[in-house]
Amino acid sequence: MSPAPHPAGPGENGGALVRPYGLTGGRTRPAHTLRLESLIRSGGRPPAGQIPPEHEHAVRLCRQADRSVAEIAALLGLPALVTKVIVSDLVGSGALGVAVPALADPSDPQLLEALLAGMHSKFALAGHG
Repeated sequence: MSPAPHPAGPGENGGALVRPYGLTGGRTRPAHTLRLESLIRSGGRPPAGQIPPEHEHAVRLCRQADRSVAEIAALLGLPALVTKVIVSDLVGSGALGVAVPALADPSDPQLLEALLAGMHSKFALAGHG
């Protein structure tokens, strides 16, 4: 499944696309503390009611495998902060769960290289690379 196009301008058919922060209702702070390396997994509870396509896509991605917030952002084609708000909403609903790596140091060069390599490979597999 390919990532969603970056929704920052007019659509291919001349229609306007929703700007990234429109996907979060203008919110810029997630309700849950999430780091880029936080692992997100399926929470087992289906989302309540109809949810936006980006939320649905995030849930589908995490059903396939545990994914980092950075990886979800890359696959959705959205900024990390927007993705954190979306994922936080889904964690709050029980549709997703969080497993923060206990020993992860966000300044560890090896961790950052691994995150970058994972995002690059996922992005390349999605046909962008």
